Amino acid sequence: MGKEEIFSCEWLDRTLTIKTGRLARQADAAVTVQYGDTVVLACVVEAKEEREGTDFFPLMVEFEERLYAAGIIKGSRWIKREGRPTDEAILTGRMIDRSIRPLFSEESRKDIQVVITVLSADQVNDYDIVALIAASCALSISGVKWAGPISGIRVGRINERLVFNPTYEEREKSDFDLIVAGTAKKVVMIEAGANEVPEDVILEAIKAGHKQMQATADLINKFKSQIEPRAKRTKSDKEKKLLPEEKEAEAEDEKIIALAKDWLTKNVDIILFDKIYYTKGERKAAVEAIEAKLDEYLLASDISGKKREMAIAKTVASAVEAAVTDNILKNKRRVDGRKLDEVRTLSADVEILPRNHGSGLFARGETQIMSIVTLGAPGMAQNLEGLEGVGTKRFMHHYNFPPYSVGEAKPMRGPGRREIGHGALAEKALVPVLPTKEEFPYTIRVVSETLSSNGSSSMGSTCASTLALMDAGVPIKKAVAGIAMGLASNEDMSQWQVLTDIQDLEDGKGGMDFKITGTNDGITAIQLDTKTNGLTDEIIKTTLERGREARLQILKVMASTIDKPRPDLSPYAPRIISFYIHPDKIRDVIGPGGKIINKIIDATGVSIDIEDDGLVMICGTDKEKSEEAVNWVKDLTREFAAGEIFKGKVVRMLDFGAFVELAPGRDGMVHVSELAPYHIGKPSDFLSIGDEVQVKIKEIDDQGRVNLTMLGLPENEKLWEKEKGKSETNSNGRFDRGGHGGRDRFDRGSRNHGDFKRNRY
Repeated sequence: MGKEEIFSCEWLDRTLTIKTGRLARQADAAVTVQYGDTVVLACVVEAKEEREGTDFFPLMVEFEERLYAAGIIKGSRWIKREGRPTDEAILTGRMIDRSIRPLFSEESRKDIQVVITVLSADQVNDYDIVALIAASCALSISGVKWAGPISGIRVGRINERLVFNPTYEEREKSDFDLIVAGTAKKVVMIEAGANEVPEDVILEAIKAGHKQMQATADLINKFKSQIEPRAKRTKSDKEKKLLPEEKEAEAEDEKIIALAKDWLTKNVDIILFDKIYYTKGERKAAVEAIEAKLDEYLLASDISGKKREMAIAKTVASAVEAAVTDNILKNKRRVDGRKLDEVRTLSADVEILPRNHGSGLFARGETQIMSIVTLGAPGMAQNLEGLEGVGTKRFMHHYNFPPYSVGEAKPMRGPGRREIGHGALAEKALVPVLPTKEEFPYTIRVVSETLSSNGSSSMGSTCASTLALMDAGVPIKKAVAGIAMGLASNEDMSQWQVLTDIQDLEDGKGGMDFKITGTNDGITAIQLDTKTNGLTDEIIKTTLERGREARLQILKVMASTIDKPRPDLSPYAPRIISFYIHPDKIRDVIGPGGKIINKIIDATGVSIDIEDDGLVMICGTDKEKSEEAVNWVKDLTREFAAGEIFKGKVVRMLDFGAFVELAPGRDGMVHVSELAPYHIGKPSDFLSIGDEVQVKIKEIDDQGRVNLTMLGLPENEKLWEKEKGKSETNSNGRFDRGGHGGRDRFDRGSRNHGDFKRNRY
């Protein structure tokens, strides 16, 4: 067992501790970080060899939730092992990926895997910030080429006061939930959900958060300076040895690449900016034309086919990116002819499908999203189980990205990390404007179908979902729109320009994807990732300001299509009728083993949800059946009073009286002496099961039993005309004495009388 090395500091009134040297010693680096009683392990391994045939940087960030961290055993009866990552785990992994990726060299082709595992969760300190710091620490001592370290912090605001690394309880009271990650000087990643917070408040929170995380940055730098990278202790990079012919081929490749770069420097601008390319297809064709002309040039220079392919693959994309950036910085000129702050052509439509509960179609340039709303009963809410405990979720936004949306033919599988991330971002954007459960008790699911994609389909999903929710009659407070902002910058960031509404060629090196959603009154969500070494405060400020201008423009177009939610739901949507019953009566509706509530559901086809406070929500598409169920529940829970009159069916006969159903499952007894104004020997001589009679509540005794009478009610006079069932035998005393005893014996077997009912339940 190796020596464990420990570093600590006080950070925001809590101790942050970094440890290494004890766990996972075969990884290139393994670090645990503890904050409060939350502990996270981060391990880093870099592959020994480059991956052949790869044209991208192969970074893998895996975030693992372990239920044992919170002392939880999985609730499923059949599967106790953790399965696929939860959406929360995927989103946390993506957040860490977006924070660390910009500081790697994109030229590397060695697989780097960062595996982060939550070992202990104290339900006070959120593990995502701890996980981000742990990943940064592990990378810092792993020996990989990485321009870190970075740190991160969570920021909230309670009663106009900023709160740093708020606890779970504090987050519930906060106006926004903001995560900032970055180096000591610049911001690299932002993730935020906000309740219509103004841009200037968000900017100040970002700046304050960046300042407050310097203590952790100092600790990580100290840690890094004193720990020799384990990768260097266990392995050393061997100089790649080449045969003479391999060296000669490598030198030849370098000459061909230099030749290609020289041609591209002289010709890319001429082709790419000789005219305005309005569509993605036109721009793609322009790039293909550059490749074709370069191929012709290299062919004329006697370069073989495979060497030409190699040169084109290694030079054209970077040359096009450089030309796009250079023209934006020097000439403020974009390939599609737009101004730097200009949004592409917008369109919005609703009610585009005949039988859905609500639908919206939104397009911005060539990005086109169709969103569909489905409303369901409260019981359709999603059950959640994870490190943060269990709960339910009544609003869901799901995002789909089929290959045809970018003109490709690829296998279609389940949603990937990107789809889950984009869906969650649009969901976060819309949550602040949703009605409360009391205002609108429906479960709401929105599905956004990406029909065509060229620049921020997640922001298009936010807009289309707003349209669909309004079309469905969901009483959202305000419309929400989203925009993706970009950046063009040189290598040292001394020159930069913010771009509004980025698309295809504008998302290259030196750029960013700064997504902002909000209403007319403020921001509801932010997600930033960048291909720079970080953003300055000035860049962030400019982006937020221009993002607001673009958002307001989009909201105007959306309002011209539909400016408020429809007053009525679709005729195909279920209706929910809500009312309260006394909580003590819930058991009467449910019945033993759910017998009564299931009977109502089977008979009416509705769904019934009952909250602990007595809120009953009955959901169905048939109005008459829903009302029948409502009356049924109300009858089951109503308080009977002496003097009330009912028409009911005889449901049971005994020697001393007849039982009449006053409401479904609730009976009262008419004693034989209360059946008629004359003496009846046996109730069965006068009534039969199924007969309908008029009864009045005579009294409710101290055991809650309902005693009825038929006397004094004109509706029963026809039954007495011929003195049906009359007996000349005077055995009233016997009936009375036997009757009460028999009644008591019956109550012990009754389905719905007195304390027996409560005891069985």
